[in-house]
Amino acid sequence: MPAHRAFMRTATSRLLMLAILVSARQPIQAQQAQPATPTLTDTAVTLFQNVRVFDGRSGTLSAPSNVLVRGNRIERISTAPIASDRSSTTVVIDGGGRTLMPGLIDMHWHTMLVRPTVAALLTDDVGHLNLMAGAEATATLMRGFTTVRDMGGPAFGLKQAIDEGTIAGPRIYPSGAMITVTSGHGDFRQPFELPRTIGAPLSRGEQLGAAMIADSPDEVRVRVREQLMQGASQIKLTAGGGVASPHSPLDASTFTEPELRAAVEAAANWGTYVTVHAYTSVSIQRAIAAGVKCIEHGHLMDEATARLMAEKGIWLSTQAFPDELADAFPPGSSERAKAMEVFAGTDRTFKLAKKYKLKTAWGTDVLFSAKLAQRQGALLTKLVQWYTPAETLVMATGNNAQLLLLSGKRNPYPGKLGVVEEGALADLLLVDGNPIANIKLIEDPDRNLLVIMKDGRIYKNALRK
Repeated sequence: MPAHRAFMRTATSRLLMLAILVSARQPIQAQQAQPATPTLTDTAVTLFQNVRVFDGRSGTLSAPSNVLVRGNRIERISTAPIASDRSSTTVVIDGGGRTLMPGLIDMHWHTMLVRPTVAALLTDDVGHLNLMAGAEATATLMRGFTTVRDMGGPAFGLKQAIDEGTIAGPRIYPSGAMITVTSGHGDFRQPFELPRTIGAPLSRGEQLGAAMIADSPDEVRVRVREQLMQGASQIKLTAGGGVASPHSPLDASTFTEPELRAAVEAAANWGTYVTVHAYTSVSIQRAIAAGVKCIEHGHLMDEATARLMAEKGIWLSTQAFPDELADAFPPGSSERAKAMEVFAGTDRTFKLAKKYKLKTAWGTDVLFSAKLAQRQGALLTKLVQWYTPAETLVMATGNNAQLLLLSGKRNPYPGKLGVVEEGALADLLLVDGNPIANIKLIEDPDRNLLVIMKDGRIYKNALRK
């Protein structure tokens, strides 16, 4: 490895550790007495009494029930009283008839790219970028999102810090760097950086691990294997043009079918899958022909493509983008114009998904906007334009969890997520009300999420006396 690259990796690693250590000292919320990451033993017990359970599968609430959590798993659910010892490691929470539901899952999140602007991403100190990402991870968890599927960015270090308990945050299913082509979505280089020379120093985005450029099947294999080596649970390619990238027209189809096949083969050799960023029918159909199992976005696809996805059992991971997402881009810019073109396709996409009964997952895809990230729950509730509140909540919990299972043995969190059932991992929210009757409760997590538990640990307990 060249000396300058070795230095960059060493410096980045040290700055990340400093960032997460400093960030871990920040309070989650003033009302909490718990540390950022509460300690947990295999014998720790939490008993939720008198709760109505939304299980992440059905559209109704249970009768008043009791739920026993031991360690990081749900041990028992019963309408009858559950006996438990009242040792110092036992926490009893009287739900008062409120709703206990699974933690929310965002299937298209960019852990490292939410808070910085595009300019900051390309120019700021790495330590500052990591501090922002650590703070955002904690804020994400405190909005009730206990799991995110990261769709591009250097999230491996932050994931490790969260999993080890250094900082509070959601479970992260990392893709690593999104893989793109020269001029593709994710290529933020400037014209003066051309031409690209194989073996030359990496661009800023590549040095950070935000995106990696690959212009042949062999290069694609290398980039995919690099992400898998670092711990990627799935692989993300950009198969077509994108909104945020300045040199990437929406109608452009980027990777060739042989290049896409190379990625699919390399991922399959590790027992996992490839998902692709794609808006247009051409990009989507080419990806499906290459063996891709999931399409991100799909806002400009036609009916024939939706029908093909249904026939092949392809997942659609899509979003109900708010118009204000375009505010991340300057007025009059090509990026803003592209954003509005994509947004105009949202209604048609969801209608096609329902018409053809596509396997549909939901995410937000917030980029470069700390303000919009605060409305993560509100972006979920936008789905009631097409789905019932119960269908919306099932999509963001049990249904999203089904897509996570495509990672196979690369799944970093073996166990059931997105459901409230015996044996499932204990990612739970206690909601002050009935979110099926009033889904807007999810929009104000500070007020309405009284208890937030991830992996059996209580991160917020507003009922603590």
